[in-house]
Amino acid sequence: MEPPGPARRVPSRRSLVYAALAAVAVVGGTAVGTVYVKAQADSGTGAVSSVSASPSASASGEASVETATAQPVVDHDELLAEAMDPVTVEDSAEVSVAVLDVESGASATYGDGLFDTASIVKVDILAALLLQAQDAGRELTATEKSYATAMIETSDNASAASLWRTIGRADGLDAANERLGLTGTEGGEDMLWGLTQTTAADQIVLLQQVFGEDSELTEASRSYIQGLMGQIATGQQWGVSAAADGSAWALKNGWLPRSATGLWDINSIGRITVDGHDYLVAVLSDGNSTQAKGISLVEAAARAAVSVFGEQEPSASASASASAP
Repeated sequence: MEPPGPARRVPSRRSLVYAALAAVAVVGGTAVGTVYVKAQADSGTGAVSSVSASPSASASGEASVETATAQPVVDHDELLAEAMDPVTVEDSAEVSVAVLDVESGASATYGDGLFDTASIVKVDILAALLLQAQDAGRELTATEKSYATAMIETSDNASAASLWRTIGRADGLDAANERLGLTGTEGGEDMLWGLTQTTAADQIVLLQQVFGEDSELTEASRSYIQGLMGQIATGQQWGVSAAADGSAWALKNGWLPRSATGLWDINSIGRITVDGHDYLVAVLSDGNSTQAKGISLVEAAARAAVSVFGEQEPSASASASASAP
């Protein structure tokens, strides 16, 4: 702004009109960055110019327009689909992955099919057991705790079968899932708990119940499940943990060779920490020719999921102002 002269002219009505029109033009602009507008008044010696950031006129006659910021819409599903492009998936296999950035609440999903849970359902079984215990106002028995520890930490199937009976099999699981918010999961028939059907998106909902504060599970119940998922046996620490920083993970994996086809279901769910950020990740797959190839697929998908949030998202802004002498 130029230094003041010996005297200032009172702005004419026409100059004020020009200033107002200039301000309107600036506010309506959509260009990214800072926009400068000038308009010469016929009867004045001043110019309508930039740059200030106050909605009111000052004593010297300055008028300005508030800075406007526009945030772009980010399609995380599209970004995840792009991140999955280079991931090798066998012709016989299918995969679905879902991820939630805990801090921002942003999420992404790739694929929406139904998959066998295999042993990841053991987290759901334990959640159902704890809900029932909460309703009854009791703690888990020593036997139930023993089964729960073996079921999660070493994926013991006999322990899972015992607790499956305790919760009331599929009916008990489905009733619990209705309260937990899982809408696409259905318990397996009779004692076939490993053939429970689910989606990656539903598994994220389950993980939110286990790791989030807005949960049907009490803080004590959540801490109990989290603790067990953080103590997985050494030979079972694959899966979503591949995308984590070191040991910053809590997970449950599932693996099941289908007798009819000889192909493998390979799944992994859990919470991981990457560069100080927490993510909930669920990867489901079937039709893998070997367990090893299924594990490689799941781990590559987990890395792809986290990469969607790994870079600073772009931003756009537009600012402008106008002043009259």
